[in-house]
Amino acid sequence: MKKHTALRALLGACLLLAVPAWAQEAPNAEFEACLNTLRTPARAAGVQDATFAQHTQSLAPDMSVIDKLNYQPEFRMAIWDYLAGLVDEERVAEGQALLAQHADTLARVQQRYGVDPATVVAVWGVESNFGQTFGKYPLVQALGTLSCFGRRQAFFRGEFYATLRILQAGHIAPERLVGSWAGAFGHTQFMPTTFERLAVDFDGDGKRDLMDSTADALASTANFLAKAGWQTGQPWGFEVNLPAGFSTTGEGRRTKRPMAAWVARGLRQANGSALPAQLGNAGLLAPAGPQGPAFLVFRNFDALYSYNAAESYGLAIAHLSDRLRGAGPFATAWPTDDPGISRAERRELQGLLILRGHDIGEVDGMLGDKSRAAIRIEQARLGHEVSGRGGLKLLQALRAQ
Repeated sequence: MKKHTALRALLGACLLLAVPAWAQEAPNAEFEACLNTLRTPARAAGVQDATFAQHTQSLAPDMSVIDKLNYQPEFRMAIWDYLAGLVDEERVAEGQALLAQHADTLARVQQRYGVDPATVVAVWGVESNFGQTFGKYPLVQALGTLSCFGRRQAFFRGEFYATLRILQAGHIAPERLVGSWAGAFGHTQFMPTTFERLAVDFDGDGKRDLMDSTADALASTANFLAKAGWQTGQPWGFEVNLPAGFSTTGEGRRTKRPMAAWVARGLRQANGSALPAQLGNAGLLAPAGPQGPAFLVFRNFDALYSYNAAESYGLAIAHLSDRLRGAGPFATAWPTDDPGISRAERRELQGLLILRGHDIGEVDGMLGDKSRAAIRIEQARLGHEVSGRGGLKLLQALRAQ
């Protein structure tokens, strides 16, 4: 029996060894042929032939980026989980320390672009954890692959050409130009075409460097928001109390109404005080419905939204900016009996999973596939709903054991 098992294992290993050698030839050949067809349009887009050759010679595709492009996650993160991981005490403390450390630069940035320091640093924190998480994908390889395989090839080709122009101009060294699988890079994760439009040389060294110049990155972020319509001295919005029975149907960020209309409908600030009459039109954002936190949002929230085209993302930056200024958590609790947990709590949860014998990989506060698989096992054992979600209930249950 053991002999047959060993034989099957050996045959399986041989098959696994055989498949990659065969499978890699087709994508590599197709990729090389595709790159050859991109030479002429790249030249028309301002990429010199020598630049194209230098950075694409012997370039192999990274098919893992196609998997990410096509992946439709079954696990959807609730708004309270999303914000719990992005706006926690750890990030607030670190952001406040960086506000002090870069105070002079941020003051000059505010003077030039009109965007306050807390907002700029909040973007920095959400996008790259203050420069600690840039991404690991070489941009030329990732964007080259996305230009030749999968969906949205026309879009990614524009970003691919922009990447080559950035290297051609010498702003960033080739070995430093790494980022997300989709091509965003630097302290505040600009796409290459966004870099070309909006990145600035704020430290005066002749280069626009979002990887190794914090000053360039912070100023470029402020320039982005200014160009997106940021209004100096105005709030992004604020939390409000909704009267009992209030319907949020039809309301949203885009459905802006005069402040008088919201006063007439019975809204008040979260601290109970009257709405400020001097502010302009505002939309009502209630990401978890009328029972959860609700916000009146202004034009500056739209500028934050434009950074990543997601309301949850815009709210994360907005809330972190408030916390950096000294504000507390939202006044209204999220409508759940199982709140989200911070990154420190997620690391604790991962440690507890390891103690129970689960192989989850690195303890990093990121609840990836291995962590979620272990969570499902523990949820089933405990009699909890088997969702793969790491929330406070599971953490408390494992703590108790």
